[in-house]
Amino acid sequence: MAKFNQSRRRFLTQSSLGLVSLTGLPHFAHAMESMRMGVGMGMGGMHSSMGSEVSYPKLTPNKSNPNFHPDVELDLVCTPTEVSILKGTPTKVLRYQATLIKGPKETVVDIPHSYLGSIIRLQKGQKVRVNFHNALSQSSVVHWHGLHVPQMMDGHPQYAIESGQTLVYEFEVINRANMNMYHPHPHGATAKQVYLGLAGAVIVNDEEEAALELPSGEYEIPLVIQDKQFDNENQLVYSPNMHQRMSGMVGNTILVNGQANFHLDVASRAYRLRVMNGSTSRIYKLAWDDGMPMTVIGVDGGLLEQPEIKPYVMLAPGERLDVWADFSARNEGAQLTLKSLAFSGVSPRMGMNHGGLSVGSEYPICTINVTRKVSDSHKLPTKLAKIHRYGINETANPNNPLPIAISESPMSMLLNGRAYEFNNPLPSERVKMGSVQLLEIFHAHSEMRMGGGMGMGGMNVSMAHPIHLHGQQFEIMSRSISGDTTDYDTVSEGFIDSGLKDTVLVMPMERVKIIKPFHDFKGLFLYHCHNLEHEDMGMMREFSVE
Repeated sequence: MAKFNQSRRRFLTQSSLGLVSLTGLPHFAHAMESMRMGVGMGMGGMHSSMGSEVSYPKLTPNKSNPNFHPDVELDLVCTPTEVSILKGTPTKVLRYQATLIKGPKETVVDIPHSYLGSIIRLQKGQKVRVNFHNALSQSSVVHWHGLHVPQMMDGHPQYAIESGQTLVYEFEVINRANMNMYHPHPHGATAKQVYLGLAGAVIVNDEEEAALELPSGEYEIPLVIQDKQFDNENQLVYSPNMHQRMSGMVGNTILVNGQANFHLDVASRAYRLRVMNGSTSRIYKLAWDDGMPMTVIGVDGGLLEQPEIKPYVMLAPGERLDVWADFSARNEGAQLTLKSLAFSGVSPRMGMNHGGLSVGSEYPICTINVTRKVSDSHKLPTKLAKIHRYGINETANPNNPLPIAISESPMSMLLNGRAYEFNNPLPSERVKMGSVQLLEIFHAHSEMRMGGGMGMGGMNVSMAHPIHLHGQQFEIMSRSISGDTTDYDTVSEGFIDSGLKDTVLVMPMERVKIIKPFHDFKGLFLYHCHNLEHEDMGMMREFSVE
């Protein structure tokens, strides 16, 4: 059982962070054959077994600019390695490893005994250079999920580099304080590379956040939640069948910060829990087992204007939460569990077992043990941060929102009726740089029955999709639901829509309106489902910011 012991407490204090811890589809027959050929692949030779075929212009990997003078420089290597996760044989994984070349010593901190990538802590206004070295046997590229950076630095799959090559990222941190993630983004192989371990956290700090004096050091604990499936030899299993690709691959073991059966020893005081959903497809409904409310102080894009108190909070792949957890009223020896509660309506009703914990069932995430009684504790601020907000009348299209239409069918996951294709935007996907746009995300079909002669065994396609938009964070303006709300009612109290977001969970039959600025940078910026199996199947498009 993983334990938050004294050596780990020293790690937290030294790091001042805590622990850390996504042109048409092939014809059905061709896709089935591709899937058959893809199942059981090793770490090399990954390809999209059902995704759209996409070609990119041949590019020379970006090199360092002699006129760019970084405040922070680091090497980032992705490489195969192995780590002990379960008792017995070590597990083969892929891992990011960062080495600081220049900058404050707290910029890079490794997580002990974890496959998760090095924690990278940055300050707003810093100029950053990252020398990314690909030591895998296949191509890869790093996406800075949540950071607002130029297209060339965003991890677009066209910039993927081959084994042995180096790609240089150079950008200025212009985000407000928030928690971001970094992960691979090669088209057709994103899900598997993430599943095998390639993920890490980027924390941005700024003066506004610092003035609040929130819990820090050993009292700021990022928690990266993932699910994995292991075979009898403790090796990760990633060979999803057609049903699992359609709904998303789920595992039979919940890991927190790369460890199973995770538990955390705490003092009787307030903590700041920085929670990230690093799963490829699993959605969580987070709550405390004793009924203590979830107090949320921030989401993807940073701090809220004021805390929100919820009975539970939904967390989809790619989303992050900033949770205030106050244990000051608890005695030494007290224990509570962070759980995912039961819910319904996010996955297609297949009547089959995925080989893992059922999505929407109830299960523990991690255990909290109060081991020290202390008298000092932070008080929850009533006001947190200022958020610059746009009204609909400030958008370029107040009466004509840009559509993001979700549709699913056998072997086909589409946005705006199209699978992913490089640099071929629809008219609605061309936006003016410097504009603020109103967008509407919705399901372009009613529930469909899949089966018949297609070998599916019958399946109702109606599922939730976490939609991630690259670039600047957006505001959620409204949610509306049509039809029977029985399933929706099991999750609706858990949305935090008052903060800035880059990923939003869209339920079946739901329409979500958002306002997104397209400032600072021209180029192609992706938007896609962050169910990474869906992304690899082609559920991804591009905005051309012109």
